[in-house]
Amino acid sequence: MPAYSAARDLPASREDVWAYLAEPNHLDDWWPGLHGVEPDRRGLAPGARWRIQGRERPAYVLGRRPDFAGTLIFLAVRPPEFAAWQFVEARLDVELQLTERAADRTRVELTVSAPLLSGLRRSLPHKALTRLQALCQTAAEG
Repeated sequence: MPAYSAARDLPASREDVWAYLAEPNHLDDWWPGLHGVEPDRRGLAPGARWRIQGRERPAYVLGRRPDFAGTLIFLAVRPPEFAAWQFVEARLDVELQLTERAADRTRVELTVSAPLLSGLRRSLPHKALTRLQALCQTAAEG
């Protein structure tokens, strides 16, 4: 199963980054290809299932990208340092690790894996973390 990783240093405390990530409505702000999130009552917790909407786009047979619409289930959650989840229909597994670097600095590592020929692109974790970093940077400047 191919797996791709990316890492970034964010200009925010680990607790602030975790608080942002734990808010379900923020997922589509930083995860590429999402258009909406409908969490269950448990929020960010092991076993929680969120309904997600992907962006409408044509489905190409060869070189297609995974469609994230459907269900996201959290497999493991250890606040404020780790979360693992799966985009069920896309068969995409995600692990997110937060490491405190300083009081106002957090290292975020994102690993995404999927079955061969699933459409997973090497750039996905980089794009997601670039968007997350931009959101944290805007918040730090504001």
